[in-house]
Parts: sequence; C-alpha cells; structure tokens
Amino acid sequence: MSKVMLITGASRGIGAATARLAAAQGYALCLNYRERREAAEALLRQLEASGTEAIAVAADVADEEQVMRLFERLDQAFGRLDVLVNNAGLLEPQARLEQMDAARLQRVFGANVIGSFLCAREAVKRMSTRHGGQGGAIVNLSSMAARLGAPNEYIDYAAAKGAIDSLTIGLAKEVAAEGIRVNGVRPGLIHTDIHASGGEPGRIERLKSSVPLGRGGDPEEVARAILWLAGDEASYTTGTLLDVSGGR
Repeated sequence: MSKVMLITGASRGIGAATARLAAAQGYALCLNYRERREAAEALLRQLEASGTEAIAVAADVADEEQVMRLFERLDQAFGRLDVLVNNAGLLEPQARLEQMDAARLQRVFGANVIGSFLCAREAVKRMSTRHGGQGGAIVNLSSMAARLGAPNEYIDYAAAKGAIDSLTIGLAKEVAAEGIRVNGVRPGLIHTDIHASGGEPGRIERLKSSVPLGRGGDPEEVARAILWLAGDEASYTTGTLLDVSGGR
C-alpha cells in the first residue's frame, strides 16, 4: 500500500503544492481544509484524475473535537499514517501589539500552535512504536518570522511560529527512539495569498530587496523541502529547522 500523508491546510498555497508533489511521489493523501471547500475539492479531483488515492476532510484544527473526527476519518479511509504535514495556520491584518486584543491572539495561537500540537499528538499515537505503530515523520511549518519577529506587522504570528520551533525540537527528542522523525520548515517570503489575508497583497514586492536572492519564493520550492524531510532521504535528520528563505 502507498504511504499515507495528512496535510493540514491543504486547499491552497504551500499545502496544495505539497499535495501535488506528494502525489507525484506516490503518496496517498488526506487533504484537510477549514473553509475553502471548493478549492479543496478541486484539488482532490485533480489528484484523483492522476490516479492518486485521496480524501478531503473539513476540520478546524484549533478545535479538539474536529481534530479527533479528522483522524477518525483518516483511520477509516487508510488505516495508517506515515507522514503528518502541520501546514494549517493563519495570520491577522497587520498591526502593532497595542492594537491586538485577546480574541485575535486566541485565533492566531489556536490555528498555528494548538492545531499543530493536537495533530502531532494524534499522529504520534498512530506512528509511534510505543503504541504499536511503524514509525513515520512529522513536518511542521514554521516561518522566518519566528527568527525575525515581524515587528509592526505580525509579532503574534511570529511568536506562534516560535512555539512551533520549540515543538519541533522538543518532540523530535521525545519520539526519536519510537521511529518518528520531527522536523520543521521555515519559509520566507513566499508567493501565496496569505499576504492578502494580512492586508498587503504586494508585501513581497515591497520586501524582496531584503532577500539576498532578490525575489520571493514559490510554494513548490517549500514543498520540495517538506517532501525531502518527510522521506527516507532525510533518514538521519530530526529536530532540524530548514530555512527556505532565499537567504533572508
């Protein structure tokens, strides 16, 4: 049977690019999405037309009950899990700290941090040799914002991604002897519509001069890093944070 990969936030951007590349490498796929049903189902049809075994499951990963249902659906469809890509996340419109309320912080940390913790927990239960699993890999999507801080824009998002870095390092050590590798990818300025979500669709154009390579990255360039960390070629790599940022 094909290896099974679960990608959260798979309907667009880096998640969708990862799904297409994973399908080309022979993975069966569980595509999670929260709101973008049409986009997720269009991607699902595209993958199925190419012969990939795939399902699409709606779930808000910040909600524990919905995460449990997501994994139950995964179990029913495939009966196994080999790779989790914790890609789901969000950011709010650009703001300074004094403009941020608790509700915003709860949304940002819910989607980016709690969701990744909950999905990683359920993945470990299925992958760990301690629980009768066959091992596997977890790839967490962080951000260069975790290192740069995103001042005057998204320090809440940056802090959430800093938590993902800590999760990656700690969990990697926790489950290394149980057959699970845990790594993170830290994208820089990538051409996705997340910038529009933050209120500045042209953000990459404004900031590209700060990138040594002189341009924004494509989602496929991040997806290739994710697939490398997920696969056997990275068999001696765990607890690593791989920057895909053009040198920024």
